[in-house]
Amino acid sequence: MESNRRSFLKIGGICALGLGALPVTKALARKALPQVSDFPEALKANQWAMVVDMKKCWEQADRDCKDCILACHQYHNVPDIGTIKEEIKWLWQESYHDTFHDQATKFNIANIEHNPIMVLCNHCTSPPCVRVCPTKATFKDKKSGIVKMDYHRCIGCRFCMAGCPYGARSFNFRDPIPYIKTELNMAYPARERGVVEKCSFCTERLARGLFPACVEACRHGALTFGDITDADSPVRKLLAENYSIKRRPELGTGPNVYYII
Repeated sequence: MESNRRSFLKIGGICALGLGALPVTKALARKALPQVSDFPEALKANQWAMVVDMKKCWEQADRDCKDCILACHQYHNVPDIGTIKEEIKWLWQESYHDTFHDQATKFNIANIEHNPIMVLCNHCTSPPCVRVCPTKATFKDKKSGIVKMDYHRCIGCRFCMAGCPYGARSFNFRDPIPYIKTELNMAYPARERGVVEKCSFCTERLARGLFPACVEACRHGALTFGDITDADSPVRKLLAENYSIKRRPELGTGPNVYYII
């Protein structure tokens, strides 16, 4: 019944929005990603969160280190389209001014506004992208707090992109598979043309007892992951010892990505 209901919602949404470019046959659901309940070794949390210590990144001799980005994009088969207009990004760099424009002043620490900041989906406590998605392709997992995506429900309306105030979502204007420059990871599904995608906090890895790919790949210990509701978690301990900021907290979305700068 659930599979039939999904197919009906998908096809109905395509017809309603007139998206003839996405074949109806591609709307039919396929095998889903592993869920936390599928494996006894799964890592669990009430609300997963990440702390990004940019000071550790900036202090390194190789300040242009992008190991976390490469690991994320390789693991999730993120295509390299080659143009800014159509680029697909899960984890990427922005300037301090663009990331924290509401917290930037001319009195900041020298040159900090020119330093790169790692940005990703904030997996908000109250995500606006979830509220505007007409097919529930974007949804918040009640058990983990992760804002997830069901690629097979996505009809490409891009309402979620308009609703996200952080620019954390990308749209596949073309078939992404020919643009995957790394070896295809068969453990994670490649997307299709007309589908939105974003960081998933590696929910499929958490289900297997593994931390996110970016966290494991970081050589400088700049990325810390844990349950923000657990006072003994590494993220809570780190936040208790350091001053941190979040992106656009005034919007009330409750970002769960914190920055130490």
